[in-house]
Amino acid sequence: MTYPKPKPPQYKLQVQEDEADHRLWHDVLSPQGKLYVFDREEEARAKLAELFPVLVGLEKFAAGPKRTRVITIAQDEGEDEDRN
Repeated sequence: MTYPKPKPPQYKLQVQEDEADHRLWHDVLSPQGKLYVFDREEEARAKLAELFPVLVGLEKFAAGPKRTRVITIAQDEGEDEDRN
């Protein structure tokens, strides 16, 4: 019996916009309102640094709480999303 090969992971960007509430994270959307989705984690991290250079820079030097992240999309979560 053969099983289908699992799809490689995809990645999305999230940002914590409210410094006072560390539990709320939001997906980063393109100007067209679509979710940024990447096949490679390195591409996702580069886009995150491009969109939020100050926050990413501060995190590199541990100057404050982490407020940006790249996360793996659950396989069923992103199946119907439009890609950028």
